[in-house]
Amino acid sequence: MKINVLYRDEKILKIMIEDVRLEYINSLRRIMIAEVPTMAIEDVLVLDNTSVLYDEIIAHRLGLIPLTTVYDRYGSPEGCADKELASSPECAVRLYLDVEAGENGYRIVYSGDLKSEDPDVRPTSDRIPIAVLGRGQRLALEAYARLGRGKEHAKWSPVTVAAFKYKPIININEDLCVLCGKCVEVCPRKVLELKEDKIVVLNVLDCNLCKSCEEACEFDAIKISWNENTLAFTLESTGALKPEQIIVESTNILEKKLNTLLQFLGD
Repeated sequence: MKINVLYRDEKILKIMIEDVRLEYINSLRRIMIAEVPTMAIEDVLVLDNTSVLYDEIIAHRLGLIPLTTVYDRYGSPEGCADKELASSPECAVRLYLDVEAGENGYRIVYSGDLKSEDPDVRPTSDRIPIAVLGRGQRLALEAYARLGRGKEHAKWSPVTVAAFKYKPIININEDLCVLCGKCVEVCPRKVLELKEDKIVVLNVLDCNLCKSCEEACEFDAIKISWNENTLAFTLESTGALKPEQIIVESTNILEKKLNTLLQFLGD
């Protein structure tokens, strides 16, 4: 297996993987979405709410705020799912919020107003709106976050995008091409360009294999195919974990599953 990093930042990772089976990469993708654990708010105790929103709506919004995640000090999702989080510091971290709008105007409550007892577990962004308070209104609450998995609820999924595609192959027969430019016009991703009396491919990875260019060409000068042994993988994190952490954790989970299967078959 050969891996080439195409793009990387704090939340997005794009890689090219050669000599790999699709089934293996798809298994990792499904694990990334559904089984890599992250922190999310599960229980909310509303102390005071004079806003126009119901307590349940606020609790739902809090649950969908991505939180940075650590593993080394909190129990597993399976071990903590049925525990009272408020009295189980080994399973949950407490966050609290107390915001009041003044008499002179309104106040927007943001995720940055949430204060965490663990500085390593906090909202990934301070600018996620929770509620709008009118004059004199107040919102005070306690929230408890625990580890969970995306298969239990989407709020625990660490990714917003986990997708792959075959590496496109664009073959242009210059002997048949009459430079009519129809393939350039119909391409929805602007992959092709008419340049210096020939059709050139700007970025082959932008091709989504729709074959619109192939269908538009009346002279069969362009053919679209793909390399089944090379996959372009795009991973976008919610910010709960770094993309590299998500990949490592998903491979560890897959390895454990395979070991369990081998043990079962051996018995």
